[in-house]
Amino acid sequence: MRQPSLFTAIAVAALIVLGAAGTAFGGAMSATHSTVAAAATPGCGKPPALASGTHSLVSSGQNRSYILRVPSNYDNNHPYRLIFGFHWVGGTANDVDSGGTDGYNWSYYGLRRLADNANNSTIFVAPQGINNGWANSGGQDVTFTDDMIRQIEAGLCVDTTQIFSSGFSYGGAMTYALACARPAVFRAVAVYSGANLSGCGGGTQPVAYIGFHGIRDNVLPISSGRSLRDTFVRNNGCSPQNPPEPASGSLTHIVTAYSGCRAGYPVVWAAFDGGHDPGPIDGCTCSGWRTWTSGEAWKFFTQFGSDPSPTPTPTPTPTPSPTSAIKGVGSGRCLDVSGVSQANGAQVQIWDCNGQSNQQWTPTSAGELRVYGGKCLDVNGAGTADGTAVIIWDCNGQNNQQWRLNTDGTITAAGANKCLDVSGSGTANGTKAQIWTCHGGTNQKWTRV
Repeated sequence: MRQPSLFTAIAVAALIVLGAAGTAFGGAMSATHSTVAAAATPGCGKPPALASGTHSLVSSGQNRSYILRVPSNYDNNHPYRLIFGFHWVGGTANDVDSGGTDGYNWSYYGLRRLADNANNSTIFVAPQGINNGWANSGGQDVTFTDDMIRQIEAGLCVDTTQIFSSGFSYGGAMTYALACARPAVFRAVAVYSGANLSGCGGGTQPVAYIGFHGIRDNVLPISSGRSLRDTFVRNNGCSPQNPPEPASGSLTHIVTAYSGCRAGYPVVWAAFDGGHDPGPIDGCTCSGWRTWTSGEAWKFFTQFGSDPSPTPTPTPTPTPSPTSAIKGVGSGRCLDVSGVSQANGAQVQIWDCNGQSNQQWTPTSAGELRVYGGKCLDVNGAGTADGTAVIIWDCNGQNNQQWRLNTDGTITAAGANKCLDVSGSGTANGTKAQIWTCHGGTNQKWTRV
């Protein structure tokens, strides 16, 4: 059996106490951390600064550590998918990375083996929790995740549109907390037998979500897993339903994909006749790496984006500067702050590209597009209506200052889930920037230059 330990009543009590602390603090956190600009991380195009093994950093004044697995054929010009695997209460980063008694076959809940088998190269991360748990007091474990991502992106080439999290039990609770607090960072999450134990700061934005839970779970009842699922049924705009679950004694599982979800934000619920276990096997009360759960999670994650397997690069290709101009495909003009103004509320527009500071935008790991260092691209008044003006404002971490640079050239306002748009498809100098329902037109497509 690959699971290093079973939960005792004492461990469960400790888990709930710690989880309550995380929940109390988690509600105060804001959904501020997101990533943008696929294949534009500082680590791209450079010799790798990180290797497989244990790494450490200081986060929130504490020494923290994580285990990293870098593909053996790592190509520094190729942006890689990044998957986090969070351990359970009493577990360790090493348990997730090593796969426990099932070894390599169960490493990262079986996803590492599937990635290798598919030649679908992925960077894996196993973080270590404080006291082997994820209480997330004061949001410190979310901040730790921010810090890991920052360090990994600085040292390796990461596709920032392909960041995922998975975790079992307390690790599932932590994964849920990240989906709530960092919706523009994590493309999708997989929660195995989770509950709201690590908080849910934010918790209003869509994230692709798959949940696994046993109907006979006597550690974290299936009702807790349904509650997590329903958060993202609402956020993702899915049609409410009561998905079928297998009968007790059937030793089977039922996977249900919700209907009506917002494009790109599916919700899947996988219920099984079993207990508190990330690796149930149909037809028996046993569990192990031959489970169906790893295949479902891998299929769910890999539906987003193209196959990121490395392709040969005959000569090194230049990496885009972290700071650059953003040019409209339809207009050929650059995103520009009107009048080189640095005042809060200054209108953003398009203008002939000129290399001045009011056209130099820096994507950050907080999902911002910064100009002048301390001003952020901002949706005026946190509006969500078509035609709401895009301006600059002091960076404040709110979701109306979070943007996703998508692989199709669009830039999405995370708070409104609408596209950065040139008003009226205009091409003239001074045409205003706004948000508008995404439609794929050239006035909504941009390139970094």
